Amino acid sequence: MSGLAARDAERFTDLILAAVAREFPSHVVHLMRSDDDVRPPRELTPAFFGSFDWHSCVHGHWALARLARLHAGASFEARARAALAESLIAPKLAGELAYLEPPERAGFERPYGLAWLLQLAAELREWNDPDAAR
Repeated sequence: MSGLAARDAERFTDLILAAVAREFPSHVVHLMRSDDDVRPPRELTPAFFGSFDWHSCVHGHWALARLARLHAGASFEARARAALAESLIAPKLAGELAYLEPPERAGFERPYGLAWLLQLAAELREWNDPDAAR
């Protein structure tokens, strides 16, 4: 268990859950090459479109994983897990990868956002849990 009191962890979880699923308002730094690139955030980056900007959404997912891992059995754990299961699925992660693939996006969210993505990956790897492993 972390040093964070369960009631405080639940408050943080509630704030994060409200943010990661909220698409607008949104601050998108997005290179457009043509009319085809004009799409809403949920289509551009389907796993991490909420929380006003991409890196904050990734950071929020990391926090949900960490709070759920450190507060196993807490009243908010199921909601945190559900949000992770909603976002971190193969089709949405494939959409994230597709967004990052064009050479013009080589600098997207670097280094800050990608550092949070690595933290999220590390958190999931450290969590001895079948859902996190998936």
